[in-house]
Amino acid sequence: MKAVRIRETGGPEVLRYEDIPEPQLRKDQVLIHVKACAMNHLDLWVRKGIPKVPLPHILGSDVAGEIVGIGEYVSGLTIGQRVLLAPMHFCNHCEKCTAGLQNQCREFTVLGNAVDGGNCELMAVPAVSVIPIPETLDFNQAASVPLVFTTGWHMLVGRAGIRPGQMVLVLGANSGVGMAGIQIAKFFHCTVIATAGDDRKTERARELGADFVINHYQQKISEEVRKITNKGGVDIVMEHVGPATWDESVRSLKPGGTLVTCGATTGPQANIDLRFLFSRQLSLLGSYMGTMGELHEVLKHVFRGKLKPVVDRTFPLSEARAAHEYMERSQMFGKIVLNP
Repeated sequence: MKAVRIRETGGPEVLRYEDIPEPQLRKDQVLIHVKACAMNHLDLWVRKGIPKVPLPHILGSDVAGEIVGIGEYVSGLTIGQRVLLAPMHFCNHCEKCTAGLQNQCREFTVLGNAVDGGNCELMAVPAVSVIPIPETLDFNQAASVPLVFTTGWHMLVGRAGIRPGQMVLVLGANSGVGMAGIQIAKFFHCTVIATAGDDRKTERARELGADFVINHYQQKISEEVRKITNKGGVDIVMEHVGPATWDESVRSLKPGGTLVTCGATTGPQANIDLRFLFSRQLSLLGSYMGTMGELHEVLKHVFRGKLKPVVDRTFPLSEARAAHEYMERSQMFGKIVLNP
């Protein structure tokens, strides 16, 4: 079968479209013919060697396709069924997994990170990871859902405890997590302030439901938030950018507000004045992906059309290098999808 692999880390030029052996199906697995695999910034980090993974390696966290093989221990699924995959790997038998806290499992990782992902034609995966999709969702849309909507739901619902009527600041409206965050916050009837980098992206953010949009290249985020909130600040900041926006995100919080972060796109180091933290009684929360329960919960709303995936552009899998170059230029508003 064809796959895109990296044999060394570096720029987009290290991506190789090549023939590899087909996966061998275990009795407890399902064989998936991959129809679409959506990209995430994780693909860029792993390709660059952050974090380091065993090589050669297949990228790709978000997968949708058809079932073409079923192990004899698997029930409830059929050949030809249209499905998406949970974008995570976990042991499924430890204390955390059996308690429904898969993202705290010692073996937990995201597909395409410490384990091979979906930039290939065929995948053999555990049956627990396979989720049927409705006919109303095409493969490109389905592949654009799992990682970002699970991450956004875990951040806002699981960690920050979002409540109707709150003010929520969402960083990076054009990112997958940002687009999911805007929609989830509006689903909870919150007022949403989003940031974006140009007029096209700010307009798209409004179309997704953002009540206010800040151009983070031309405006100071915390100052604009103070104007919008009449100096009150926001209840929740959904942060995933890192040092480039960290100070502004913290300053945007109201007393007793919550900042929840899931990423470090601009670097891993951020500082905070502890006096500001305790005197304003702020909460700083970390968030990593989500649980299988949260994935199934958010998918109910996606399948009913209440939350909508956004696809920016598709590329053939053979043009993965061009797709990586496109993502690195940050031109997209929505998910970039590779089609084997």
